[in-house]
Amino acid sequence: MADREDRTVGDGALARVAGWSQRHHWRALLLWLLVTAGVTAVSQVVGSDYRDDHSLPGTESARVAEALAEQAPRRSGDSVQIVLEGDLRGAEVERRLAGLVAQVAALPRVDAVQERPTVAEDGRIGFLTMTLDGQAGDVPAEDVRRIIDTAKAAEGDGLRVELGGDAVRGAEEGAGGAAEGAGMLAALVILVFMFGSLLAAALPLVTALFAVGSTLGVIMLASWLVDLPSYAPPLMMLVGLGVGIDYALLIFSRFRGELRRGGDRTAAARTALSTAGRSVLFAGCTVMIALLGLLALGLGSLRGVALAVSLTVLVTMVASITLLPALLTLFGPRIERAVLRGRRGDGDRWRRWAGVVQRRPWPVLVVSFAALVGLSLPTLGMHLGFADAGTESPASTSRQAHDLLAEGFGPGVNGPLVAVAQGDRSALDALAEAVAATEGVARVGEPQESGELGLLLVYPRSSPQDAATNELVTRLRTEVLPPLAERTGATYLLGGSTAAADDFAAAVGERLPLFVLVVVGLSALLLVVVFRSVLVPLKAAVLNLLSIGASLGVVTLVFQEGWFGAQPGPVEAFVPVMIFAIVFGLSMDYEVFLVSRMHEEWRRSGDASRAVREGLAATGGVITAAAAIMVVVFGAFLLSPDRMLRQFGLGLAVAVLVDALVIRCLVVPAVMRVLGARAWWLPRGLERRLPHVPLEGDRVTGR
Repeated sequence: MADREDRTVGDGALARVAGWSQRHHWRALLLWLLVTAGVTAVSQVVGSDYRDDHSLPGTESARVAEALAEQAPRRSGDSVQIVLEGDLRGAEVERRLAGLVAQVAALPRVDAVQERPTVAEDGRIGFLTMTLDGQAGDVPAEDVRRIIDTAKAAEGDGLRVELGGDAVRGAEEGAGGAAEGAGMLAALVILVFMFGSLLAAALPLVTALFAVGSTLGVIMLASWLVDLPSYAPPLMMLVGLGVGIDYALLIFSRFRGELRRGGDRTAAARTALSTAGRSVLFAGCTVMIALLGLLALGLGSLRGVALAVSLTVLVTMVASITLLPALLTLFGPRIERAVLRGRRGDGDRWRRWAGVVQRRPWPVLVVSFAALVGLSLPTLGMHLGFADAGTESPASTSRQAHDLLAEGFGPGVNGPLVAVAQGDRSALDALAEAVAATEGVARVGEPQESGELGLLLVYPRSSPQDAATNELVTRLRTEVLPPLAERTGATYLLGGSTAAADDFAAAVGERLPLFVLVVVGLSALLLVVVFRSVLVPLKAAVLNLLSIGASLGVVTLVFQEGWFGAQPGPVEAFVPVMIFAIVFGLSMDYEVFLVSRMHEEWRRSGDASRAVREGLAATGGVITAAAAIMVVVFGAFLLSPDRMLRQFGLGLAVAVLVDALVIRCLVVPAVMRVLGARAWWLPRGLERRLPHVPLEGDRVTGR
């Protein structure tokens, strides 16, 4: 058996990769340095072309945007509101505002400015609307900040000036870095505690940094070819740091175990790559499948995000099997001394814990499932949308402008609907009359014409995030505009940012079942092939869905209901599908790592209970440490000024925490104890037809 073991471990493709990286460790390290530096330098010269486009081709709101771009291009750019408070009817204020309009109109990227302010009935609050020459994401932040500074300079002598609009919100958001730095520092502390050595702890972190750094440059370049939103880079860093440290940690932990069993450094690295490295590759491929499943949704720029994060996971896998062995060789003697003098005995504690769970599996299952279902229930009331200035910090100028407009003109002024009529003037007048008489409409703007296109701004009585506004959009589209179109023969469409959010949320709801089916089905099929079991993949799918449900439930409670002092608002429409894709893939990491060890012991001993105990003893400590690192890396993004990233960070952190502590430490051992030998049942017909894909235990034992 020993000869068979050495041969199977040494002859694997991953072992050969590890051997090359060990023999040519300086060359491997130099190659990574050159690639990372080269990609970074080129991306800095070329720059990026990120576009925050939340529209969906084919939806009614997208058709409105396309019609405006084609027939009224001067009205298709995003707008900025200069909101004023003071005595706006005095001659001195009018003179100052005329000067302000002239100064702002002369600034770059400003296409047009309203000459006289729209003033509320009390004469104290008003606003000037300026149109930019492009969408908010296309206007550089420095140009927007120049607009803000110019307008704010007019303040004083009883006049207050605030600015609102998507471009202003984007320019106000602080640069990233604090969240990533805090996450990496916390991860380093956990790794030092785990390995007892700063050098050993730094290796997984350095591996992740190389992977994330090189991928970031590639994504910047790809933004010129693929629609990528501005939140793609920080989201990529969030996932890349967590996954990169996680994968390197799993391989390094196996390397440490081989050293402690008396192996030399070269053999230990090759064994770690042939065993834990195979699990990392399988888990990474599962993450990529889950992310690429987003392509089935066809949700605009979300497809670009899926490709970007998938690329990040791919590069982290490559770094784990090429860069990490080189670093292990380079710093081998010092790492070996630190590893051998490190503390032991974690396996015995996990073995005893598994025994406790196995003695009373049913109470453990009942309590755990009750907790998971309870956390998942708020998901049923989740309201999808896109946050507006009403969810920003009260100190920001965009939030101040939002509140002033709502006070002076009603909450609907912050999210006007855009109705267009394709026909003659009588069709536009009929539209204005019908819409003004609709329940839920506070007022309509002055009808405007541009060629054959008529434009009408519709101001709801309710705020953009209010359910009543969603109902108004539905009422106009189904009860008001179709009969009007039939009567006049014109074409009517309803769009605007609020309607676009409704369209996006509806598209997510319609396509989510297909997405879940694709991701869960492909992942379960892979697990059937690897573990030669039907019940293990079924269990994994159910438990992963529960952890995702619990995660989204917590996000709903915090960000939608305003728990723990968070600003209440909608859950960003991108968040649930992205969390599902990422968490489902990450959960498979731990599933593969834990169950592959159980599978190894089951094939060796044929004792199902022993397989559970030994599997948890071998992996419990590593899974807990890896989960702790991911929790702090993801949780650090709660420090981000971006609401969407905070939701991502909280959702991912809760999902990993629930998965590691509740599912892997409680539910999986209990379920496997209840199933016993039946857990590894596979129909004979499938057994003959399925290919054999060995993982850790199969490679080491030669089975």
